[in-house]
Amino acid sequence: MNDTPGWASPGSAPSDASSDGQETGVPRPSEPVDGSGPTGTWASTQPPAGQWSPPSHTPTGPGTQPPRPGWGPSPRGQGWGSAPQGPGWGRQPDAAKPGVIPLRPLGVGEILDGAVTAMRAHWRTVLGISLPVSVVAQTANLLVQRYLLPDPPAFDRNATGPEALRQTADSLRFRLLESAPSMLISMLALIFITAVLTVVISRSVLGRPVTLSDAWTEARPRLLPLLGLTLLIPVLGAAVMAMGILPVFLVGDTAAAGLAVLVLLAATGVFLWLTVRFSLASPALMLERQPIIVSMRRSAKLVRGAWWRIFGILALTMALVLVVTVLVGIPFAGIAISADGGTMDSFLDGSITGFGWPFLIISAIGDVVVTTITYPLYAGVMALLYVDQRIRREALDLDLARAAGLPGYDSRN
Repeated sequence: MNDTPGWASPGSAPSDASSDGQETGVPRPSEPVDGSGPTGTWASTQPPAGQWSPPSHTPTGPGTQPPRPGWGPSPRGQGWGSAPQGPGWGRQPDAAKPGVIPLRPLGVGEILDGAVTAMRAHWRTVLGISLPVSVVAQTANLLVQRYLLPDPPAFDRNATGPEALRQTADSLRFRLLESAPSMLISMLALIFITAVLTVVISRSVLGRPVTLSDAWTEARPRLLPLLGLTLLIPVLGAAVMAMGILPVFLVGDTAAAGLAVLVLLAATGVFLWLTVRFSLASPALMLERQPIIVSMRRSAKLVRGAWWRIFGILALTMALVLVVTVLVGIPFAGIAISADGGTMDSFLDGSITGFGWPFLIISAIGDVVVTTITYPLYAGVMALLYVDQRIRREALDLDLARAAGLPGYDSRN
């Protein structure tokens, strides 16, 4: 019997295993639809998309309730997830909702709302991982800024021609060197938070409780593969960007510099395309227990034909993260500048070239508050976006309904 929702043991925990090594209460994981797993048997046991039949048994009689509304033939042509839209239908009827999302294709607002709802429902687990990781990351970042980063180069604001181009290149190199340690630390922090919270989201979709220890136990074996994936994608992007940035350092005349800018813009477009194409690789790696390359192929398949939609959702999520960062960061920045003996005007016009401990400590506290909020939001959106794409492409809603134990969805024998 196998009625898992298509990923590896969602909602299971080591305590579910019996003495003979077999899980009790939570079935064994099933394979991805595209047969990319070790055995490739999952797809063979399922009818192809668009050919699902309704549940074979619907409870009837006194004391029983009919299935929830919304489980009718879907207009998307695959699975059972939403009722058809006809005249007079202002919105989709409610689908079964065992957890934080309804089991049907999700709208943008439902994905964001599901991520926030999961954070609120499991706030102890969320804070238990995001707060300490954010504190450690910002402490490391503070020490790097104070002791390891070089002083910024001096610039002549009246320079023109080749000298101005050289100074621009020096400034770009310094900014890259300055931001590299912070980006690396933030990436490592996000890996830990994403690994644990993806497990939390997978359980919250089914309406199951989760503790920090359970989530960490499930996520820990996938940390190294997730680290490799998280490093591989930026390396691919950096290789593409280098082809655009390199001409900026090699050319010296204005015409060639203009051509280099065009090449840089093209490289940026390719980098953006790759980022969206592989954006669902992390949840695929965590929830399907797939190797790195297979997870990237899974992401590419799920994103195919929906690139612009996923790009829009990611852009909206980044905009929300930016809003939170600004709303929280500005007050902390003002307090930090005042505590350091400066003014906002001197900070904005660049007359302040160095910062003392008061500025760095207060800024780090503000960064901890920001990342404690934004990291879980981003991780939750990515996990729910993955679930949504699998519902749309692979009728995952049926498996989720079975795994959640909803009436009318018998386990497959």
